[in-house]
Amino acid sequence: MNGDNPASSGHGARLTVDLAALTANWRILAACAPEAECGAVVKADAYGCGLAAVAPALWRAGCRTFFVAHLSEGVAARKILPEAVIYVLNGLPPGSVEAFRAYDLRPVLGDRDELLEWAATDGASPAALHVDTGMNRLGLPVAEALALAGDPVIARAGIDLVMSHLVSAEAPDDALNARQAADFARIRAAFPGLRASLANSSGTCLVEAARHDLLRPGYSLFGGNPEPGRANPTRPVVRLEATILQVRDVAAGETCGYNARWQAPTYRRLATLSLGYADGYPRSASNSGHALVGGVACPIAGLISMDLIILDVTGAPQARRGGTATLIGDELDIDTVGRAAGTIGYEILTGLGSRYVRSYVE
Repeated sequence: MNGDNPASSGHGARLTVDLAALTANWRILAACAPEAECGAVVKADAYGCGLAAVAPALWRAGCRTFFVAHLSEGVAARKILPEAVIYVLNGLPPGSVEAFRAYDLRPVLGDRDELLEWAATDGASPAALHVDTGMNRLGLPVAEALALAGDPVIARAGIDLVMSHLVSAEAPDDALNARQAADFARIRAAFPGLRASLANSSGTCLVEAARHDLLRPGYSLFGGNPEPGRANPTRPVVRLEATILQVRDVAAGETCGYNARWQAPTYRRLATLSLGYADGYPRSASNSGHALVGGVACPIAGLISMDLIILDVTGAPQARRGGTATLIGDELDIDTVGRAAGTIGYEILTGLGSRYVRSYVE
């Protein structure tokens, strides 16, 4: 997937998205619960990987139900996927009913006001009911949702799915998972005619009680590990490479980068990459992250600047002007990069910038 040097295409960094790995991951996750439908969460421009390429690839693989965060994302997805079922997770903004209906989008209704506004229109299109089982973020409290069982407003609102969101699915032993699963089982029993959805990426790998009728993987589709601490069952999807612009020698005691935050302990060789935080690579990885040059892990030296990163390539004999450094790829998966930056792989993915030369492979 390395290809030509990205600098020859007008920018010094390339982001490669492996669509075959993406669809393989969707099938891997679907196989965890073959009795359920496997949807796909493609919010935030498909986790930074590009909705216009990702959504059709998933559709070709057999995915038929998609989730986005905002109405605008739903509109974009509908233009790409004219026949898909598309749910909008962040609910129904006041006065947006007509826009939802015009694009055949299904809001995930999270409070009584949203439910009543959606139900007030003639022949309301389908929608989902969001029940809060522990996140305290969006959704109806469990007791309030249970009180709606048998209420005609559910039918008037066209509710076809009841759903909730797991708080700690990536920590299988967390007691909160069992409590949420039990609460959601009560909800499902109260609405026996509706499909149910609880499992996100990590929830798909939990016990069967979390899986229900519709899986909602997102992060794991793009190579994130749904089971931290265990071998990642999914394949890497993104690869980020940058051109080495210059290599220089520095003597012991010399510094590099803004505010001289790094000082050479001995003679060192430094390489400057054509990539920075304006491209979405986190500044918080300064002096803690790594890149690979010729397979050698080279630490980031000093503060990451807007358009440039400096590496200590003393131990990488292949480092040269015009060469390539890998910032995401091989052993530097998105979870590893996230930890080095003091954050999570989700933030790394969704922060991927628009300036890269983007390449999609199947």
